[in-house]
Amino acid sequence: MGMTKKSIRLLASSGILGVTIAAFVYYLHAHPNYMTQLLHTQPKWLVLIVSSSLLAVYALNMLYDVLVRMTGKQLKPTENILLTIYSSIANFFGPLQSGPGVRAAYLKSRHKVSLRAYFLVTLLYYATFAIINAFCLLVGTRPWWQAVAASLVAAAVSYGVIRFAASRRTKETKLLHITPRLVTALILLTAIQVFFIGLRYYFALQAAHANVSIGQAISYTGAANFAVFVSITPDGVGIREAFLLFAQNIHHVSTHSIVAANIIDRAAFVLFLGILFLVALGLHAKDRLRITNKSAADETD
Repeated sequence: MGMTKKSIRLLASSGILGVTIAAFVYYLHAHPNYMTQLLHTQPKWLVLIVSSSLLAVYALNMLYDVLVRMTGKQLKPTENILLTIYSSIANFFGPLQSGPGVRAAYLKSRHKVSLRAYFLVTLLYYATFAIINAFCLLVGTRPWWQAVAASLVAAAVSYGVIRFAASRRTKETKLLHITPRLVTALILLTAIQVFFIGLRYYFALQAAHANVSIGQAISYTGAANFAVFVSITPDGVGIREAFLLFAQNIHHVSTHSIVAANIIDRAAFVLFLGILFLVALGLHAKDRLRITNKSAADETD
């Protein structure tokens, strides 16, 4: 006797919940120093880091809404929030920035959003992210014209990548709804997201007793955020540190402070993701998102 759709949905959603819980347990087991660091970090810094993370994810939630609108679709606010929570958790634990893949698979299966169309608007977001962070990397400690030059280089590279991608997906490009209003919203929300991520890093540096200026923190943020583009490990472990060490002559933050601040930041962020997961459970995410085996099949499409 075949399984009913309700049984399949329940089994699939329970599996996702189980995998998520297992990921938390495994990650904390593999990084016991995170729990130790949490116990030794002043509560005020944890509150500030978690609060900054919350605001950054809220900005990301609004960004995702803009990206979906660019494909001609629209999600309900609760659905978008829950999808943002799950994709944020996937982004942290999965390699190669798994979050966008989770979103793309869900949007295709649930709302018939073309994977190629969503890929193009996601490229637009990453281009904006790269340009802003290129500016941040240098504006904190170098002359302003160098920061502008870096942004122009990032813009030129991004333009080339997007133009090439769009030329191979002409059908999907014609279906996009990229209006000046949505582009403006994308730029402003990306800047807001980077600002709150920068606050998160600044508070982590302060918790690590690093004596850094605001300018250094801005430059540090720009360097750390570029690790997103080559994040082949969960949360870019080792990758982010490598970028920060490579850019040390720009932001001038000591090696000890980089290592200590990143341990504190990740420990606090795991705590934050745990809170997000509890929120998702409270909102009955598995039922509202109607996750089915079809979603898993479409993800490999």
